[in-house]
Amino acid sequence: MHIGLIGGIGPAATYFYYLGIIRAVDDLGGELELTIAHASTPALIANFGSGDETAQADIFKRLIDQLRAAGAEVAAVTSIGGHFCIEALKRISALPLIDIVEAVAEEIQGGGYKKLGIIGTRKAMETRLYGGLSSVEIVLPDEADLDRVHRDYVAMAVPGVVTEAQRDVFFSVGRRPCEERGAEAVLLGGTDLFLAFDDRDCGFKTIDCAAIHVAALARAASSRL
Repeated sequence: MHIGLIGGIGPAATYFYYLGIIRAVDDLGGELELTIAHASTPALIANFGSGDETAQADIFKRLIDQLRAAGAEVAAVTSIGGHFCIEALKRISALPLIDIVEAVAEEIQGGGYKKLGIIGTRKAMETRLYGGLSSVEIVLPDEADLDRVHRDYVAMAVPGVVTEAQRDVFFSVGRRPCEERGAEAVLLGGTDLFLAFDDRDCGFKTIDCAAIHVAALARAASSRL
């Protein structure tokens, strides 16, 4: 199946998806057909900040039209932040969407988790991944940590580079739900968080939402409609 990705938000996440899908499809013995359309990060940040789902969904719709014209049969947004408008997008999209929230919810339910922490953008944290995780209790950071994680996440995602200070924030905030409130693991609720966590011992179990999404896309890429 020809996969269409809306990328660029941010650039590091797009790289993570592209490389991950290539490797996973190869492991599955499939042949990859994939097209990427570039979305504007500043436009997403502005619409995300104002909560303008309609404006962002319209932007994504135009990109999905491009992907469809290139032969894509399904589409996906390579940004958890970008999923704030996913329901509005589903109503106008010319292609079926592989939704990261649905993929993560299925994975969590299958894993039998009861209580999880989460880090990512403020909206992803406060909405508990846009209300999609009804089968599990989500432990949120406190108010000050919500601000710290959101600020450092956006500052990392836009250039696609993590600093040691940002990594320390993600690790320290992520550790607290596990050590203090009985969380079994922490959701990496931002598609750029691999920058901070890959090949690092953070001291707690993580569930990478982007990796779950990549696996779902690879399975779709290896199948036929």
